[in-house]
Amino acid sequence: MRVATDIGGTFTDLVAVDDQGKTILTKSHTTPPNFEEGVIKVIQKSGVCPQEIKDFIHGTTTIINALTERKGAKTALITTKGFRDVLEIARCNRPDLFNMVFAKPRPFIPRYLRKEVEERVSFDGKVVTPLNEEDIKAAVEYFKKEKVEAIAVCYINSYANDEHEKRTVELIRKLWPEVFVTSSIEVTKEWREYERTSTIALNSYVMPVASSYIDNLDRRLKEAGCHAKEYIMQSNGGTTTFEQAKQTPINMVESGPVAGVYGSAILGKMIGERNIIAFDVGGTTAKCSLIDNGEVKVTTEYRIERTESYAGYPIMAPVVDIVEIGNGGGSIAWIDEAGSLKVGPQSAGAVPGPVAYGIGGTEPTTTDACLVTGRLSAENFDNQVDMDAVRAAIQEKVGDAFGMDTDEAAMSILRVAEANMYNALKLISVRRGYDPRDFTMVAFGGGGPMHCAYLAKELNIRKVIVPIAAPVFSAWGMLMTDVRHDYIQTNIRRMNEVSAEELNDMWEGLLSQAQEQFEKEDIPKENIVCNYIADMRYMGQEHTVKVNVPPIPWSEETKEEIIQRFHDTHEHFYTFRLTDTPTEIVNLHLVAYGRLTKPELAKIPPQEGPVENAKKEIRKVYFAEDGWMDTPVYLREKLGRGAVLDGPVIVEEAAASAVAAKGQRITVDDYGNLIIETEVQE
Repeated sequence: MRVATDIGGTFTDLVAVDDQGKTILTKSHTTPPNFEEGVIKVIQKSGVCPQEIKDFIHGTTTIINALTERKGAKTALITTKGFRDVLEIARCNRPDLFNMVFAKPRPFIPRYLRKEVEERVSFDGKVVTPLNEEDIKAAVEYFKKEKVEAIAVCYINSYANDEHEKRTVELIRKLWPEVFVTSSIEVTKEWREYERTSTIALNSYVMPVASSYIDNLDRRLKEAGCHAKEYIMQSNGGTTTFEQAKQTPINMVESGPVAGVYGSAILGKMIGERNIIAFDVGGTTAKCSLIDNGEVKVTTEYRIERTESYAGYPIMAPVVDIVEIGNGGGSIAWIDEAGSLKVGPQSAGAVPGPVAYGIGGTEPTTTDACLVTGRLSAENFDNQVDMDAVRAAIQEKVGDAFGMDTDEAAMSILRVAEANMYNALKLISVRRGYDPRDFTMVAFGGGGPMHCAYLAKELNIRKVIVPIAAPVFSAWGMLMTDVRHDYIQTNIRRMNEVSAEELNDMWEGLLSQAQEQFEKEDIPKENIVCNYIADMRYMGQEHTVKVNVPPIPWSEETKEEIIQRFHDTHEHFYTFRLTDTPTEIVNLHLVAYGRLTKPELAKIPPQEGPVENAKKEIRKVYFAEDGWMDTPVYLREKLGRGAVLDGPVIVEEAAASAVAAKGQRITVDDYGNLIIETEVQE
């Protein structure tokens, strides 16, 4: 049996698939600060026997929470002489040009805990100044007095020659075995000193937290009788072992959300849809990502806490390219100083939550608006919903300000929330040169199925898939993952000057690292699959584009093919090409997969008898274009494959509702996915 668990702010989700393809779905309350207890409880609640678990995959918000809540370790930095203030200087560009009170992000490592060491390596890897080990010894003594818990090591140009960093880490471990220490080369060998320093600083900051959490989870699983192979979801869309995760925990910064994107890609391949827009709406945020021809987009230009007016903190680690906005079920509706209605990014969270939760929330939220408009039923809440209180909050905080009745005010909240989601979806599609008409949307999370049909219609997306296990789909995606490691090496070379043989040698070095890593993880050679990516640019440019390139060995003819691929890719994203300008390779990026055995999903039984047998009720639902309409509501678990429902219609399941409007149609496929056609041809 293959089991995946995903820790969220309110619930811990579990999805398990046995050898016969039977799927088990369970949710249990999250148990902060001892999150591992919630994992054990959800396993117990599911009825899964721990001894029968062969593969255990885990997604966690522990890392991102430690960063955003500033609950990491007391961390120090050792860096090259003259670069002590690189975290302070950061980048000179400002995200909000006319903000006169703009402030740069404050470093996670204060200046008094940043020490310089005499050493220098040039851009091409040549040693300019030898490493002064006495400086390291002095820094360690100072850090001991300051009771530092973790040390980050980042030297300038170490991506080109890591000799000094390796020696520094070796010396620190000898002088102070108890301290957590990690160097930049263990996380990334990509250039740009500020981004590299920021990444390793954050990695060290969360290292003790991650190590403690993973050790506790491992211990509790073994105590429960689970001796499965243990994996943790990474931000790159793949998994890694518990041990590796403790060394590079920053790779788990988006551990949970990316699993849903990866799951969308897998689901698309299963049903013959390779162009996918993944759309995930949770309690606090809405997230979306684009999958082009089955390929999940990965970037190393990720930043935490970045907003339109705040630069955030760069993390130079492979992260699935996600656009995230503060619009979810708990997002609060409010009126700004100009008198405009806004929804989010403030959220009522789980506590006090929406007014409907009845535990102290007083501000109207998206969830409250869905209740008033009939998209959600009060019967599906764990508590007794006071609809009078819900309606009163919407009327007082929104309706009265605009002279609307409660129903109009609730629909206005939904219009604004969906407009925000629409803009996010445009960011990952239209504004990147993609036509949404060429894509299928996969909508999941607690709120995705409620908003997807309307948004798909606005974007001219003809088909929407609400997958099986939609509310826990991120955990489902983890079941379908493989072990993945990314090896990125900066080595700037002009394509008209470097030989194919030299490039092959560079790739061979990365392949050796991958094979060594997989050998440690007991992944057989026949299960290793590699993809090759080159970050390329025109000579004189600062930015690069990612180009999928053929596997090695390369020849001179292969080089010409790669240059042509770069021209095509550059034109796709920037609408022009410079065919007479020399091209450069900046980074070589090897994506290495260790294929794991996946469970086969069972097909659901066919629809027997009329679909009316699955009808729960008929209730009034408010639609933006048609007003109040009598809308049939069906129970998802009672629908068989082949069932067809014409809109307006709602299909309910535990923790989610799929809504289709007039003129749309829902069909249940072989695996139980709901297929919503946004343009039904009669």
